[in-house]
Amino acid sequence: MNPMMKYTIARLGLFIVAAAVLLVVPIELNPFLKLGIALIASAILSFFLLRKLRDDVANQLADGARQRADRKEKLRSALAGDDQD
Repeated sequence: MNPMMKYTIARLGLFIVAAAVLLVVPIELNPFLKLGIALIASAILSFFLLRKLRDDVANQLADGARQRADRKEKLRSALAGDDQD
């Protein structure tokens, strides 16, 4: 599975778990405030718990950028007449 998809699903899962916990806890707060707290809590948890997935996404993006730069350089050289092929 795509690393970006894994990371997105994991972040969404953390938010759903945090929201479920806060919505079940019998504290008198507005439900939207509870969801906001769940959003912040899931962001903090993801910073620590999803480090490997985040690194995988960063590597995937860096590889894609490197491949685009290589293709761009090959195209420039072909257009300049420096291509050896």
